[in-house]
Amino acid sequence: MAGGRVAHATLTGPSVVKEIVIATVLGMCAGGLWKMHHWNEQKKTRTFYDLLEKGKIGVVVEE
Repeated sequence: MAGGRVAHATLTGPSVVKEIVIATVLGMCAGGLWKMHHWNEQKKTRTFYDLLEKGKIGVVVEE
């Protein structure tokens, strides 16, 4: 019984360009998510101070 030849994938080193592209894409996605979070927090703060200025809310507990 003769064993057949099996083609094995040749392992190569890391592709620098591919890793740079992947890191850039992941970095942009993470940065975009962080920026959206920052914008939402700014919106909450701006809304709070607008309502406080209009007198619709207060920060002192009424007794």
